[in-house]
Amino acid sequence: MKTLQSEQEFEQLKNEEKVIFLFSADWCPDCRVIEPVLPEIENKYSEYQFVYVDRDEFIDICINNDIFGIPSFLAYENGNELGRFVSKDRKTQEEIENFIEGLA
Repeated sequence: MKTLQSEQEFEQLKNEEKVIFLFSADWCPDCRVIEPVLPEIENKYSEYQFVYVDRDEFIDICINNDIFGIPSFLAYENGNELGRFVSKDRKTQEEIENFIEGLA
């Protein structure tokens, strides 16, 4: 999974083909729970580029995109928001895959 480096990169990436941003943080216990399944999800949905966004490092991106809980997912294709799975609740692999399936 690619790690976001700058706000400019965020703007550039969201205008590309298909990208899913994962908003997370090192201190987030619910984020750690999904980490082991993320490689499998990335492989299953390889048409998407997955990008890790550190919530603390990019708080402005979170505020501008109404990301008020983590882990959260935000999907874009060619600059258009495809969907969001945003809440402060713990997420299961099934819930994440259902979200991605619903983007098409």
